Amino acid sequence: METQEALRLIFLGPPGSGKGAQAKIIATRNKAKHISTGDILREAAVAGTDLGLKAKKFMDAGELVPDEVLLGIVEEILSDDETARSFILDGFPRTMPQAEGLEELFGKLKVKLDCAIKLDVPDQAIVERLTARVFCASCKTDFNLRTKPPSQSGVCDNCGGPLVQRNDDRKEVIENRLKVYHDLASPIEAFYKRRGLLKVIAANRGFDEITHDILAAIS
Repeated sequence: METQEALRLIFLGPPGSGKGAQAKIIATRNKAKHISTGDILREAAVAGTDLGLKAKKFMDAGELVPDEVLLGIVEEILSDDETARSFILDGFPRTMPQAEGLEELFGKLKVKLDCAIKLDVPDQAIVERLTARVFCASCKTDFNLRTKPPSQSGVCDNCGGPLVQRNDDRKEVIENRLKVYHDLASPIEAFYKRRGLLKVIAANRGFDEITHDILAAIS
C-alpha cells in the first residue's frame, strides 16, 4: 500500500480569495487535516474542553478569541500524531503574535512547516466578487450576480423570495476589511518570506487553474 507523503501547509489570503475552498480540495487530495479557525473554535466549544469553553465566552460576547486560547486549541489538535503529520491551517495565523506563537508551537511539537501558500487577488477583484453576492431573505439560498445569477433579477429561483445583500458584502465594508487584512497580513507574509517558506499563487483565475498551480508549488 502506497504511503501518503506528509504535508504541512498554511493558507493565507484576503477575504474572498477562495483560500477555504482551495484548502479543502488540497486537504482531500492529500489526506491532510483541514484546520479552519472558525471550525476548530466551534468544535472546541461544542466538545466542552476547558479551552473550548473559554473561547465560547469570547465568541458569545462577540469578541475576538485571545491568541493564547486559539494557540492552545491548535496545540490540542496538533498533539495528535496523525494530524501533525499532514495538515493545512486555513486562514491562521492572522496576526504576528499568532505567527510567532505558532512557530514556537511547531518547535515544541517538532513539526516542520513545508510552506505558506498565499492566494493573491487584486483588491478590486475581491470587491467585485463579494459585492456580487446576494441571498434569499426567505430560504437563504445563495446567489452571485456575476457567476450564479438568478433567472429573474432580485427574485430567488428556489422559492420566489426577495434577494438581499449581507451587510458584510457592502462595498465600504469590504474595502475596510481589506485594509485591516493588509495591515495585519503584510508582516506575516514577510515573516514566512524571510524563512523561504512563502509561495504566492495568482488567484484571480479559474478554480482548477489555481488548484493546479498550488499542487505544482507543493510537489
